[in-house]
Amino acid sequence: MSTRREFITLLGGAAAAWPIAARAQQAKLPIIGFLGAAGPAVASHWLAAFVKRLHELGWSEGHNIAFNVRWAEGRRDRAAEIAAEFVRGKVDVIATWATMPALVAKEATSDIPIVFALATDPVGSGLVASLARPGGNVTGLSAFNIDIVGKRVELLREVVPRLGRIAIIGNVGVPDTAAELRAVQAMAQHLGLAVAPLEIRRGEDIAPAFESLKDGTEALFVVGDPLTYVHRERIIALALNARMPTMCAIREFVATGALMSYGTNFPDLFRRAGEFVDKILRGMKPADIPVEQPFKFDFAVNLKTAKVLGLEVPPTLIARADEVIE
Repeated sequence: MSTRREFITLLGGAAAAWPIAARAQQAKLPIIGFLGAAGPAVASHWLAAFVKRLHELGWSEGHNIAFNVRWAEGRRDRAAEIAAEFVRGKVDVIATWATMPALVAKEATSDIPIVFALATDPVGSGLVASLARPGGNVTGLSAFNIDIVGKRVELLREVVPRLGRIAIIGNVGVPDTAAELRAVQAMAQHLGLAVAPLEIRRGEDIAPAFESLKDGTEALFVVGDPLTYVHRERIIALALNARMPTMCAIREFVATGALMSYGTNFPDLFRRAGEFVDKILRGMKPADIPVEQPFKFDFAVNLKTAKVLGLEVPPTLIARADEVIE
């Protein structure tokens, strides 16, 4: 079954979420409010993994549970509107991903349990008190991005061995993204690379950021968050136009045309987030459910992009990849 068919079969489609939620209130079914940080075109397969895991654990849409699915499209103001709607609608659990939407949901309610499928630094951002004892009404999974920054930079250097100057693009409006930007910059400088930070806060900032680049910038490092994810096609197109190989954290960037990605396996995180929701629906409190860390990572390489850029990817690196696009 394709991801899209599976998603439609399990959930009935996001377009049906509001009527289903309304019926669920009448039938007193538990409602999960799913606050999608990006949009359905790019993230519905992650939601499908989440819904499938709940189905495996005994939760069936329209039978003993309902979903209210909304999409923020990478916008904080939209995420705040959705969180407020969920609170007014008295959903039983709010599920989301990325630090910004999780923080917005936490600002909207201190009572409704919140599960985040991933967050880069849940303690540093204030989502939870600690990984072992989250406290409050929030728990979930840490994306662990900062700790694998060095791995991404090293992989990029294997393909561009004489790499001297790297650009880093990320949304500085999100605290943990800004922290990862600093970590990438520190790692690059430690390796003797010059760094050109491209700081953005909205989609309109992307093109001017690229225009500010000086000649001699040889590669691009993309810090993943809902904003860069929603606008990944534009970012990759601009990078290719500037003939810069791109390293990303999320596999979907590579499918769009980025050279490489190395990072957490997102479908696995969303499946595990379903297990968190299951525990909460069966009576556990978020404060008592420790935040977990990822243990599945993906490395993807796009050989089509390498050919366009005139780069030769070492066979040893290809052999280590979990996915190779040819």
